[in-house]
Amino acid sequence: MTDIKGRDFLKLLDFSASEIEYLIDLAADFKAKKKAGISHRMHEGKNIALIFEKTSTRTRCAFEVAAHDLGMNATYLDPSGSQIGKKESIADTARVLSSMYDGIEYRGFGQEIVEELAHYSKVPVWNGLTNEFHPTQILADFLTVKEHFGKLKGIKLVYMGDARFNMGDSLMVGCAKMGLDFTACAPRNYFPDRALISECEKIAAGSGATLSFETDVAKAVKGADVIYTDIWVSMGEPEKVWEERIAALSPYQVNSEVMSLAGDNAVFMHCLPSYHDMKTAIGKEMCEKFGRTAMEVTDEVFESPRSLVFKEAENRMHTIKAVMAATL
Repeated sequence: MTDIKGRDFLKLLDFSASEIEYLIDLAADFKAKKKAGISHRMHEGKNIALIFEKTSTRTRCAFEVAAHDLGMNATYLDPSGSQIGKKESIADTARVLSSMYDGIEYRGFGQEIVEELAHYSKVPVWNGLTNEFHPTQILADFLTVKEHFGKLKGIKLVYMGDARFNMGDSLMVGCAKMGLDFTACAPRNYFPDRALISECEKIAAGSGATLSFETDVAKAVKGADVIYTDIWVSMGEPEKVWEERIAALSPYQVNSEVMSLAGDNAVFMHCLPSYHDMKTAIGKEMCEKFGRTAMEVTDEVFESPRSLVFKEAENRMHTIKAVMAATL
């Protein structure tokens, strides 16, 4: 039996393929129980702290609902409600919170912050997102893929766009661990860090995964099972990078032509939020400024029957519940 009680959940590199599979299967079990109305309050009376230096609709709701379903209470600390790294050091924050809470979530900036929190904490620490990694998102993505295709191993996943940060990094790691074929489709200077690629290539050699890095869209997406993308400019990045990203990444937009090149069985995935239309303040402002109607994906693809984005978003809650339940 897989036992990860007391472990931190900071990045998928820290976990074996069997441990990741265990978490995905546990999430599927929790999902089935929730749909059937079967109570699973296995951590009744426990308390968790949610530190959000970067706000998020899905991550906050996923952690809070998952906590409540498990019988726990959650304290949400938004960017103004936490003094981490400002008036109180990361180490001191970890020691204070872990004396009051049974688990701590962190969503924010550098991976070194969540790693330091975990080092000084007496209770499990979970990574809700850092600049470098987004492990809870990958569990949700893989649960979604497994639900749709019935398997993970051998699935071809193509990540379109800027693959240098948390989503490109984490999908590459996850695919390497679980035996999926990963392709980053982007301009050459938008690929993941070379050192991380090397580490993942060693992992892939044992799992049967393949890792590819392609600038040609038609070549990259041919025969793909999953076409995945993310917003081109992330929270906290300056407005001036929009022009550079749009110029570089426009050829890598996911549109009906890309989905057609991929084939009839390909599905579309996105970790959200998405600028697929002009119904958000930022989306409207940037589309008007740069003469566009959509950014990383067209509304036609986003709203199509091939889009799994809202199943994927729901699965954030089920997989986060699995992480918390298993580590507590």
